Amino acid sequence: MKRTAYIGQLTPAHAGQTVTLQGWVNRRRDLGGLIFLELRDRSGLVQVQVEPDSPAFAQADQLRAEYVAEIEGTYQARPESQRKGGTADYEVIAARVRVLNAAKTPPFELDKGDSVAEDIRLKYRYLDLRRPEMQRHLMLRSKAVASITTFLAAEGFVQVETPMLTKSTPEGARDFLVPSRLNPGEFYALPQSPQLFKQLLMISGIDRYYQLARCFRDEDLRADRQPDFTQLDMELSFVEQDDVLELNERLLSHVFQDALGVTLPVPFPRLTYHDAMDTYGSDKPDLRFDLAFSDVTALFQGGDFKAFAEAPCVKVIAAPELTRRQIDELERVAKQNGAKGLAWLRREGDTFTGGISKFVTAQTAALLDLTAVPDGGTLLFSAGPWKSAVSALGAVRLALRDVFDLTAGGPAFHVSWVVDFPQLDLDEESGTWTYMHHPFTAPHPDDVALFGTERQGEIRAQAYDLVLNGFEVGGGSIRIHDPAVQSQMFQAIGFTAEQAQDKFGFFLDALTYGTPPHGGIAWGFDRLVMVMTGASSIREVIAFPKNNRGIDLMAVAPSPVDNTQLGDLGIQLATASE
Repeated sequence: MKRTAYIGQLTPAHAGQTVTLQGWVNRRRDLGGLIFLELRDRSGLVQVQVEPDSPAFAQADQLRAEYVAEIEGTYQARPESQRKGGTADYEVIAARVRVLNAAKTPPFELDKGDSVAEDIRLKYRYLDLRRPEMQRHLMLRSKAVASITTFLAAEGFVQVETPMLTKSTPEGARDFLVPSRLNPGEFYALPQSPQLFKQLLMISGIDRYYQLARCFRDEDLRADRQPDFTQLDMELSFVEQDDVLELNERLLSHVFQDALGVTLPVPFPRLTYHDAMDTYGSDKPDLRFDLAFSDVTALFQGGDFKAFAEAPCVKVIAAPELTRRQIDELERVAKQNGAKGLAWLRREGDTFTGGISKFVTAQTAALLDLTAVPDGGTLLFSAGPWKSAVSALGAVRLALRDVFDLTAGGPAFHVSWVVDFPQLDLDEESGTWTYMHHPFTAPHPDDVALFGTERQGEIRAQAYDLVLNGFEVGGGSIRIHDPAVQSQMFQAIGFTAEQAQDKFGFFLDALTYGTPPHGGIAWGFDRLVMVMTGASSIREVIAFPKNNRGIDLMAVAPSPVDNTQLGDLGIQLATASE
């Protein structure tokens, strides 16, 4: 039972030859005593014709959609009027048909999978994965993995696997905990990332490490998140930030060329965190289109419109012509993202109408000049504290992108770096400092002296994010390699020496044994493949994902376990009344 080739590998050179093909029946038609089949494998489709007097007819007559079959016959060109390009220019005249396995009627039509409820597709994922679109996604994912491996091996990287059962440490999301049977009352955690282990590998002298790591985070789900996911993890010793960025630019360009045949222009543009937020309202801006903000804070200070005159920040964006219903929807988006409202104006000639027009007569000329809003266009304003004002308008900017398809006609992909993130982030509810990325990120050398002062909020991190089409597909930093600076960082986020030792003692001890300067990055690999394929969710590029409630509908997980298993682990479930 040996096939000649995959269907997609057949070439005009096979014409006139006897070929053996294996796959699934995609479709069957009976026409005037003839049986026409479409045979499908992972590489494509081919039409099979079975004539009534063929010895293959009796077996072919048994075939139905999704039966597994082996076809032997002559590969030949179809009549010229029926040719559609590629393998559709050819057909197989069957001489032998073998039914390898029957199939029940599928619960949904595979060629209409896009219109089928996602929960049905996930319940029967093994059928959903037969669809050509899904197979293309997994094939591209496989190509990207091969490309990464080839590139990093040539660059001297060593592939190392790090533990899946480790210590629970605070990394910004909830851990998945695993009870230890041999150590009652104690727990492992599934890794949120290999962060500490890859830094330990640098201390070990491995110098250049990578792995495609499985990671786990117990957090609320959305279209670009899963509880278990894959990241490309890498770390390098004796490097500065520019070294890491330059290598990753070459790597991503290599992957796009190998997997998609797409050339990415390098170097990638760089924006500081402040500029990205101030201009686009996001630390992962979609730069396939412009629609930048204008700052009009000074224009309204001391004016009669108190909502703007007293606001620490007023930003405006020039949008196309909008209906009142569209403005109301955009205001809803702004409020969902922390704004109190969304002020607006409509340009009519050299003046403004609607919205707040009666409050801005003195600013009309300046607004027209500053924003260059076209006649009939709309100005949308966000006012308030800087971060909330720009974040709300950033969400409006993305909503405008989707309403007006502002990326159409532009580049399919736009990659950029966002750099110079704050080292620390102030929790406004508690009034305490926490880390922006993670507590092992190195501060800018010029800012280390600001730890412990009133200005520590100004400390810049040597952190960087890789942004593709408005998605953060990678993030990393130069790491702290000086134990004294690491202690300052822990103190800044409120850790006592005892707490730091309890959580990270093994790592703090390792830092004292000669740690080289080092840095690295992790790519969200599922998210990257999602953008590369144009899929709407990372569930479309993962073979067996969870749904948006974190449930595996196919395997039915999570699920209860019996009391014997719980007893072995020393676990007793509390009842609702308890």
